[in-house]
Amino acid sequence: MTTSIRIPEETQRRLDDLAARTHRSRSFYLREAIERGLPQAEWEYDIAQRAGEARSGAVATETLAEVVAELGLDR
Repeated sequence: MTTSIRIPEETQRRLDDLAARTHRSRSFYLREAIERGLPQAEWEYDIAQRAGEARSGAVATETLAEVVAELGLDR
């Protein structure tokens, strides 16, 4: 699949420099950056979404005191 993106000139310069120094293509490093960064972005989005659901009352939550008691940590 082909995708086009715009990146700042400084980022382009750094990418070109890295590609030249390592004899790899820019595409190689862009693909690697996406593959490394996408799981983190997905995790952050999921956390933010779940936090919003908890704040809105859309999901059931328990207080710290309830969790401590349930796990028997208050003994």
